[in-house]
Amino acid sequence: MTTTIPVVWLIAAALPIILLVAWAFGAFARWVLRGRARLGVATSVVISIMGTAIGLLIAGWISPQATPWGLMSIVLALGMSIAGIAIYGAIAAHFQHPQRDSVAEMLAAGESDRVEFKSTARVNLHTGAKDDRMELVIAKTVCGFLNGDGGTLLVGVDDAGTPLGLEADYATLKVPDADRYELFLRDLLSTSLGQNAAAAVGIEFTTMTDAAGEPVVCRLTCEPSPRPVYLRSGKGVGPELWVRTGNSTRQLSVDEANSYVMHRWPLSLGATVAAQFRAAVRFSEQR
Repeated sequence: MTTTIPVVWLIAAALPIILLVAWAFGAFARWVLRGRARLGVATSVVISIMGTAIGLLIAGWISPQATPWGLMSIVLALGMSIAGIAIYGAIAAHFQHPQRDSVAEMLAAGESDRVEFKSTARVNLHTGAKDDRMELVIAKTVCGFLNGDGGTLLVGVDDAGTPLGLEADYATLKVPDADRYELFLRDLLSTSLGQNAAAAVGIEFTTMTDAAGEPVVCRLTCEPSPRPVYLRSGKGVGPELWVRTGNSTRQLSVDEANSYVMHRWPLSLGATVAAQFRAAVRFSEQR
């Protein structure tokens, strides 16, 4: 007597197999394309499923007797997965990295949700003395850009967009030059935001040849961070979450910060399930 396996059982068994194969193909494709296509796991799995389907269709068109586990089918499915992820990565990179505005163009456009001007990073121009509060403002602004959609901070520029130069800040350094100034900024960001966040910030210097005296402007380019960046403003002070809101930077309260982090950096499916499981275990142990 022949036992017929219900169709729903076959479908139930096929779904996790498809996901597992798609995950493996996607992981291999990301490894092959490392440095050229940066995609999340979920995105690569979806693209890999579509690429695998196209590859199997091509295999069936070439040879109607082809099987899904045949060498030709596997090669075509994997090849189409890699091609699909490469194409998607190229398109995403094109739209995610538009041509940057020059410093002169940003000065002419003024401050916005993506651009901020600061006269100095160390010296209080009202007192003429070094002021730690100026450094803290720089760290807060960078933190806000990293936790938002990114942006550019120009140091050595007043609120009206007039280049002032870095002479006031340079005077506080043992060696008054751009290299030592960049080292100061790196140390400041590493201490207040962490080394990973500091390393993600690009620092450049531009001489404004069209301005009187050819002042130098420091440009800090901040890309959106893949994880929350917290500011540590001093000893005994807890971590703070700062975000960019319009053309200003503000600190979120504890409940606002929790909600913002959950929506901007949601946990992956696996992490969510694991967190729920751990919570259930802790709850059962407390009963």
